[in-house]
Amino acid sequence: MKQVRTFSIVAGSLACNARCNFCIAGMTPANGIGTKEPDVNWRNFNKACQYAKDSGCITAMITSKGEPTIFPDQITKFLTEMDPYKFPVIEMQTNGLLIAEGKRVTDSHLEQWYKLGLTTVAISVVHYDPAKNKLQYTPNKDYIDLPALIAKLHKFGFSVRLTTIMAKTYIDSPQELEAMLKFARDNKVEQLTATPVTKPDATESIPIFDWTTQHALSTEEFAAIRDWVHAKGTLLESMAHGARVYDVAGQNICVSNCITVDPTALEVRSIIFFPDGHLRTAWQYPGAILF
Repeated sequence: MKQVRTFSIVAGSLACNARCNFCIAGMTPANGIGTKEPDVNWRNFNKACQYAKDSGCITAMITSKGEPTIFPDQITKFLTEMDPYKFPVIEMQTNGLLIAEGKRVTDSHLEQWYKLGLTTVAISVVHYDPAKNKLQYTPNKDYIDLPALIAKLHKFGFSVRLTTIMAKTYIDSPQELEAMLKFARDNKVEQLTATPVTKPDATESIPIFDWTTQHALSTEEFAAIRDWVHAKGTLLESMAHGARVYDVAGQNICVSNCITVDPTALEVRSIIFFPDGHLRTAWQYPGAILF
């Protein structure tokens, strides 16, 4: 059995309160996910948890094909069912909008999630400038106060990761990434990732595919960013799928490519549990199924 790096849990549904032009969920197969809160096959979820533990996985990631915090009580249920398996690191990927708003995701939810073992909240962003984030996440209203959200999550005990999608006219150069690093450092963000916007080999959405194609970093642009981080930072970890983690002037940063699949690697990047009970090894290939 190959070692599994991350156990990804698809919570919620296709419903999302952001409007990202590069939405990877919109380009990859739905795999049984609809727009309403799904019924979860909890029997198979427990089997998936056991498979992850037996494969040496220490990190579980709650994510979604939409926005997981739209159904906060379901997140509580996933954390409760996962608790007996004692994954040391439990993360949640979110756009952060509903947490910042504080109505649907209440302080009570955050307190309960912390008690149930959630360690890290990974907030998806495209920039340090709120006007740039507004263009992608909330084009029809003001973007959230991101520093205030980071401070709120820290108050409840969570570590914060800013998952930064790099694209042309956003974070697209070493200078822009340096400014993003400063924003993270100034707000005491524990982890920063820098991932170029990307697309699968085949798409479920032509408009999203076209926007992503037009805004993708060139090989030379990504190489310049990667080389700058390598020159300025201290390498902390190299992962099997090509990601590298650095310390740059005290700020943790991971440079990665988000949907890389290497069938020859001894380590599986992630196994992915879908609410209907299927466990998969890739987002973009419907045939990548374990059970």
